[in-house]
Amino acid sequence: MIRCEQDFQQFSQRMYDMFKEIHGQTNKMNVLRSEVKGHVDTVAMRLDRVESDVEYLQNNIPETAHVEIEDSLLEHQVKEAKLQKTAVIPKDKDCSSELTGIKSLKIVKKAGGTTGSWMKDPTKGSAKIFFFSGTTNNTLLAYASLKTFTDSNSTKKTEVIRLPLPWYGTGHAIYSGFVYYHLADTNNEILKVHLSNRTVTDRLLLPAAGRMPAYSLNPNTLLDLAVDEMGLWSIHADPDFGGNLVITKLDHNSLAVEHTWDTNCNSRNAEASFMICGILYVVYNTDYGGRSSIQCVFDIHDTIYTESTPKVFFPKRYTSHSALCYHPKDKQLYAWDDGYQTIYKLDIKKVTTI
Repeated sequence: MIRCEQDFQQFSQRMYDMFKEIHGQTNKMNVLRSEVKGHVDTVAMRLDRVESDVEYLQNNIPETAHVEIEDSLLEHQVKEAKLQKTAVIPKDKDCSSELTGIKSLKIVKKAGGTTGSWMKDPTKGSAKIFFFSGTTNNTLLAYASLKTFTDSNSTKKTEVIRLPLPWYGTGHAIYSGFVYYHLADTNNEILKVHLSNRTVTDRLLLPAAGRMPAYSLNPNTLLDLAVDEMGLWSIHADPDFGGNLVITKLDHNSLAVEHTWDTNCNSRNAEASFMICGILYVVYNTDYGGRSSIQCVFDIHDTIYTESTPKVFFPKRYTSHSALCYHPKDKQLYAWDDGYQTIYKLDIKKVTTI
């Protein structure tokens, strides 16, 4: 009986060990299955983007089958095809210049929290200032002009705008009487809200966006919306593209995606960016703050030599920018620097095309 009991205990122990090993292998298989599923989903998203680009090219490049073409004419058509690939969106008639430096810095006020954004309405004839404090809220402030904003009793002249749904990050944009922003508690949803009646008029789920911060030094901003001479843009970082930035041209009326570009500008050590005439300028800094500089430029029209563009340094300030908003008419940047509302006057020169 004793021998039988010992054998039974040994058998039970072996069964327990075997069960434990099988359970461990099952857990490993579940982890591997999740990883494989993640890779498959990622590949599927990249394939969708490639398919859309191929479809666009098929619709816009005429068929040349069964046509004999002289070498010189063929070379000319190849050059035109390359140009069409880069210049998908036509340039605005006022876009014949590029940024070469920062002329001056002007600190106009210190208000709100350490992070936020502020901007001047780019609508023709408007001088309104819009003020977003913090990284999430459903309230923004509006002022009739920059002078009203800087007045000591500006609180008495403030228009309080309560949005139907809260915003997240610091990448908001004002354009043609609407506010565009990243909806809080979502990865990639953009809302378009009418500033007069405070109603949501359009919304967009931007494909593959919002999976990592657009700028590593500004972790609360997943989507950055920008306005320039050509209209409305969205900027985000793609973890499947090494953390490089992706820019998307949006139709400001319908929020439809017009085209997307993968850039060579990385989000690592980036703090903000802005668009001028379809050219992306990315601003970098350090973890402990310091003197910001533009170290990467991407031109969707390929009209400037972006790889040889020299660094553009900002005047020394307090810490780092949480937002940079370009005003197409003033040719100025409205920056938020650790709670200081700052204006940078830009040095812009005519572009010599390639």
